[in-house]
Amino acid sequence: MSLRVIILTGQSGSGKSTAVAALEDRGFYCVDNMPSTLVREFVNTVEAEQLSDRVVLVMDARGPHFADIAPGTIKELRAGNHQISLVFFEASEDWLVRRYTETRRRHPLDDDCGLQEAIARERDVLVPFRELSDDTVDTSGMSPHELRDMVTKRYAGLDGAHEHRLRVELLSFGFKHGVPLGADMVFDVRFLPNPYFVTSMRAQTGLDPEVFEYVTKAEQSQNFMTRLVDMAEFLLPRFRAEGKHYLTVAVGCTGGRHRSVAMVRKRGDLLSNAECDLVVRHRDVERRL
Repeated sequence: MSLRVIILTGQSGSGKSTAVAALEDRGFYCVDNMPSTLVREFVNTVEAEQLSDRVVLVMDARGPHFADIAPGTIKELRAGNHQISLVFFEASEDWLVRRYTETRRRHPLDDDCGLQEAIARERDVLVPFRELSDDTVDTSGMSPHELRDMVTKRYAGLDGAHEHRLRVELLSFGFKHGVPLGADMVFDVRFLPNPYFVTSMRAQTGLDPEVFEYVTKAEQSQNFMTRLVDMAEFLLPRFRAEGKHYLTVAVGCTGGRHRSVAMVRKRGDLLSNAECDLVVRHRDVERRL
């Protein structure tokens, strides 16, 4: 029996536990904090006893000898007859600090060195795994509900008739808060008219009709959008033909509240009839001015 095995790895606090819970709810056989030394034996047991044909393993820096053993284990699994996917979860440092502060949990690599130093140490340990990964997920700004929804749509629906349907995430963000780490394509719309400098619209966002109309009705906005849609019509079929399952397109302005939000909304409307599963997300729209 050939198995579909999804290995979740990445930074502590980036949402792996939320992701594994979402996949377990969809019928995956899930094991969190799997020691690297036991992975091959576990996969063989699942196959021999036909426990499931869909497996999720979480392997990360909590496990002993993780950095030394896990890369070889992953390569051996990929050389077998199972479908292996390595998904790397990450988040910006400020979001990781915020989550650990809110939950009051201790970082697994914090041996009294402090949270930020532990995050930096783990990032260095994980560099080879990010390079080995089939996909990266940047959970900065995501609520647990948003993360569960994204994981379910992206990974629980890749079987059967939906296997080759492309999932496109349109993401607005602010450059001042950092470029999304997992974006496949990034577009800069800071050249568009900025509602921030219009007093009546400064406190509003691209979700408000007045701001949306102000941004999207400008001639340069319409010209830019026409070119983006032409590019999408050219690229999406080729991504599907290549076998790509998911694509993250990020659109950024200065703060991520006005221009990028409006343009992502507009582009989402224009692509709503495309042959893909479309998700629109605004990472920084709720940030304070």
